[in-house]
Amino acid sequence: MSHSALTPVFVGLRVGLHVLIAGLLVLVVVRLPALPPPAAVAGLVLVLLFAVVYVSSAFVRRVPEARRRAAATAWVTALALIWVGLVILVPEAAYLSFPLFFLFLHLLPRWLGPVAVVVTTAIAILALGLHQGFSVAAVIGPLIGAGVAILLGLGYRALAQEAAEREALLAELLSTRDRLAETEREQGALAERARLAREIHDTVAQGLSSIQLLLHAAERADPDRPGIEHVRLARETAADSLAETRAFIRELTPPALDAGLGEALRRLAEAQSVPGGLRVEVEAPPSLDLPMDLQTALLRIAQGAIANVRQHARASRATLTVQADGDETVLVVADDGVGFDPAVAAGPGGADSFGLRAIAERVAQLDGALDVDSAPGRGTRLTVTVPTRATGGDA
Repeated sequence: MSHSALTPVFVGLRVGLHVLIAGLLVLVVVRLPALPPPAAVAGLVLVLLFAVVYVSSAFVRRVPEARRRAAATAWVTALALIWVGLVILVPEAAYLSFPLFFLFLHLLPRWLGPVAVVVTTAIAILALGLHQGFSVAAVIGPLIGAGVAILLGLGYRALAQEAAEREALLAELLSTRDRLAETEREQGALAERARLAREIHDTVAQGLSSIQLLLHAAERADPDRPGIEHVRLARETAADSLAETRAFIRELTPPALDAGLGEALRRLAEAQSVPGGLRVEVEAPPSLDLPMDLQTALLRIAQGAIANVRQHARASRATLTVQADGDETVLVVADDGVGFDPAVAAGPGGADSFGLRAIAERVAQLDGALDVDSAPGRGTRLTVTVPTRATGGDA
């Protein structure tokens, strides 16, 4: 029997179903001595067969997902056929129809479950009538049981569906949190690399450059002075050290931003464009004099925004625009896709808004502002405005 124990409520329902079936089988066994010997033996065999098939549900749960529905249908059908044999021999076996109702509604396809309940109810009424005589009680009892089972089964199905949706939502939230944490660690590492590059450039590199200039000046001032070869050697050593320091600074600079933010965005556009599908265009100045950590953050925001466009927007065209004006830098990501309602996406039910929330958190860390202009059917325009901090320069 396929059953997902998503909450303690489901565990309790499953245990209750097991106890109910076990108790009803005991009731049937207790009634067997009152039957003629051949019927009693046949009834005992059917009870044991029913119990074995029911316990075999543990193996049904291990069937691969693709074949589990067919296996569960075959399993519950076998139980129903054994029950028909039991109810022909023992009238008390009719009570087993009640737990069977729940199994039908839970395991059979949506339209087949209620049909199986109706057929089982009719068989139970007919069996009780043949054994004990037809009466109002013999008809009303199974009908009430079937009605209650249908109502409870529908409620259980709705509860299980809601629990599954919440579990999927939680899994996606945890996955997004992990990705965001990894991105934040990466951003922190890149920011520290950029800071080290600036510090080395402004201290060691500048000092070596000054030493080289001073030694070169001393070498030109008196080229014939004794010991000038040592001065020349010191100048060449300083020049070599300066070259190595600048190479080290370049290594510390994020590779994607070697040629600047504009070029990195163009490479992103080329990678995300799909022939015959999404076309990504970039509008950015050839050179942007921005701090390396800010360039890195804007690149990550653009990557997340374009990923959202590809996954959800069904757009044919998207644009990335960057403008640095004075103390502010503005990144605009626009598309001509299906759009969405930002108010709905921001709510607790906005399952597709995790990427947007990650962008909003990154913008908040930059002390910036995020504006999302969108509506169903008219595309989306995402505007990020962040303060431009002074840069320490590049090596």
